[in-house]
Amino acid sequence: MIASSEDALICDVAETYGILDYRALPLPLAATLAAGLRETSRSKMRLSGAHAAPDTLLHAAAVDWLATLAWMQSENGRKNINRPRPVLEIFTGDHKADNPVVAFDSAADFEAERARILGEVNRYGD
Repeated sequence: MIASSEDALICDVAETYGILDYRALPLPLAATLAAGLRETSRSKMRLSGAHAAPDTLLHAAAVDWLATLAWMQSENGRKNINRPRPVLEIFTGDHKADNPVVAFDSAADFEAERARILGEVNRYGD
C-alpha cells in the first residue's frame, strides 16, 4: 500500500483510527491496521484500480436506468434519437471523449491539419 500511495495510506489510517503517524507503530500492528481498512478506503481502491465506490456505481446505474426509462417514454425515445448519455461510464472510465486527443509526428503534420481545419471554418461562413 505504501508503494502505491503513502499519502492515501496516511489519510486512511488517520481517518479510520485517528493515528497521524503510522510509522511510529510497530510494523506488525501497522500492517494489521492497513489490512483492516474498509474496501472503499483510498488505499484499497487505488490498489484495486477502482474509480468509484460500489455504492456510487449502483447509484449511477440507477440514475442511468431511470433516465433511459424516461427517455423511452418521450418523443425522442420513440424516434430512437438523443438517447441520454450514461453517467456510469464516467465512473468506470468507459466514456469516450467528445474531442479525442490528437497527436502529430511532426510540426508539418500539425500545420497541415491546422490549415485543413481553418479552411473548413472559412468555407462554412467565417
